[in-house]
Amino acid sequence: MTADIDFTAFFDATPSPYLMLDTDLVIRYVNTAYLQTTGLTRDQLIGKYFFDALPENPAPSDDSQQNLKASLRRVLDTGKPDTLVLQRYDIPALHQPGWFEERWWSEIHTPIPGPDGEVKWIVQRAEDVTAFVHSRRARHLTEELTEREKGMAAELYARAHELHRLNQELRQAHARERQVAVALQEAMLSAPDLDHHTGNIAVRYLPATTSLNVCGDWYDVVDLPPDRYAAAVGDVVGHGLHAAAVMGMLRSALSAAIRALPSPAQALEVLGLYARSLDGATAATAVKVLIDTRSRLIIYSSAGHPPPVLLHSDGTCELLNQATDPPLGARPHHVPRPQAGLSYTRGDTLVMYTDGLIERRDEDIDASLARLTTALAKDSTLAPDELADALLARLDVAGGAADDIALIVIRL
Repeated sequence: MTADIDFTAFFDATPSPYLMLDTDLVIRYVNTAYLQTTGLTRDQLIGKYFFDALPENPAPSDDSQQNLKASLRRVLDTGKPDTLVLQRYDIPALHQPGWFEERWWSEIHTPIPGPDGEVKWIVQRAEDVTAFVHSRRARHLTEELTEREKGMAAELYARAHELHRLNQELRQAHARERQVAVALQEAMLSAPDLDHHTGNIAVRYLPATTSLNVCGDWYDVVDLPPDRYAAAVGDVVGHGLHAAAVMGMLRSALSAAIRALPSPAQALEVLGLYARSLDGATAATAVKVLIDTRSRLIIYSSAGHPPPVLLHSDGTCELLNQATDPPLGARPHHVPRPQAGLSYTRGDTLVMYTDGLIERRDEDIDASLARLTTALAKDSTLAPDELADALLARLDVAGGAADDIALIVIRL
């Protein structure tokens, strides 16, 4: 029998400080103890990005405060709890703007998965141990503690040291997995056969700056002689080697499908059926376009993916958003996917991308798309290679972003 428990009342009553974050590290809940410990109000915390509400103190010369951010990202990457036994993280002084108050914490970050098994929330338990660190007893352990207390202190130190060692090994393992996953991804995303399109097509792949969501994005270009070719971009939910493997299978399947069924909607129907049988492929997104150079027509279909942009030579933009359907494998029963067409003029440019290029924390998708089209309009006369680089720079992701980025720029 399930107990009828009001968990909000439970956390508000507990004396330990608790805070809950979403996957964007935005604060969604704090209990009373957390407010009392920090001296902040709910309005100053709820709905704020953690490191905006509690910014890092720029004064310490070491990188100790970076450990907190690294710990949160490890939880997102691994889906496993992470502990910081003794961690300095200063907080803004309440009555002295611009000043920070030295604080020491013992923190545990615990993930809460959503229905899909991916991390949905992070619970932070943050015990303030500043008084202990500053106490005379902490500075003179060998002089003031009894033999029993010395033994307990030594055991605690040994456990903390072992935990630190294990965390270091975990970080190294994640770094190795990321390197392997990125290498696999780049091998599978080797430049497509563009012999007939030299100078007219540019492709880019930028792995995520952390292992979060790395290796799920892909692109593909397929020649369909004599006068057609197809292009696609897609995004697999997940990260690491598994996401890279799923990406490779979906990319290959769609590439084969468009050769047998030169209709973007039908190709995505086939891919959707395949995705339902493939572990980790459900909820992947993709958009497929077929370009007919004789009729100067773009035929396209999208499975839950951000819309491609047709950039005209005069700088105006059109979104290819008239044939959008749910992500791959999202429907329990087969339903034909929509398809739409759009004519183009020679010299126009088609831009296809994954969401890492445009999406930003706490920003509406319409604002993200507006920023994309504004950036494209400023460089509409550039050649595809130069336009791809300029676009990444204007959107401030040339050095990578929190998510993967796949990009195709096609001069039609």
